[in-house]
Amino acid sequence: MAVLGLVAFTSCNDFNRMVKSTDNEMKYEVAMDYYDRGDYNHALQLFDLLQASFRNTPKGEAITYRTAQCYYLQQDFDIASYYYNRFIQTYPFSKDAEKAAYMSAYCSYMLSPEAGLDQTSTHNAIKQLKSFTERYPESDSLERANHLMADLNNKLEQKDYNICRLFYRMENYSAAITSFENMLKKYPNTEHREEILFDMAKTYYDYAENSVTEKQRERYESCIEHCNTLAYLYPESKYMQDIDGIATKARKKLEKLQ
Repeated sequence: MAVLGLVAFTSCNDFNRMVKSTDNEMKYEVAMDYYDRGDYNHALQLFDLLQASFRNTPKGEAITYRTAQCYYLQQDFDIASYYYNRFIQTYPFSKDAEKAAYMSAYCSYMLSPEAGLDQTSTHNAIKQLKSFTERYPESDSLERANHLMADLNNKLEQKDYNICRLFYRMENYSAAITSFENMLKKYPNTEHREEILFDMAKTYYDYAENSVTEKQRERYESCIEHCNTLAYLYPESKYMQDIDGIATKARKKLEKLQ
């Protein structure tokens, strides 16, 4: 009956009257009712007014957590992450602290942009997710957190690969080769290894073609070496016909240099 009365009261009275009310207990109940009904804008306005009054109390804990939830449910991930972190700092022993830590990291994950853009947010999200897995190694959310980290790391890997290919398209062959080599060291298990070996073979060939005579032999030989490595590691590679053609041309070039 009390809940029904509250709903009737909030539906028949101007919201501004509730904002100005000095009855914080009633204001708290109304704010929670707005939250439960999915009216997050009105709930947030009242939560904001109540933060100081209920700080470090069970109701303050509920207000702070639901404030973060309101922003998350409105897909305002940046502010939501801030409030989840604020909740953890204020109520570190709360039963909801673990969930808040995961949600903060998840919000950061949602802020990660596509691979072609600046990845500062992606690095921040990985840092938060890693911190979560270390702090809560038995969490039910551990598998999801690891999956999110893998997805973000794949994005960083794709960005690095795109940069490598960009150097090649710009005909900056030296930078392209260095970038490809560094990528193989940085991501030894990369799913792009086959493509990178093919790209390196092409790059070395074009690099040799555009080099002074005394540098050509070394670069044609490196081209052939990468062709052979690709053929050995990926005998069924989709690049096999192209690789055979590149290697054949490189060998002919070497013969002419004899």
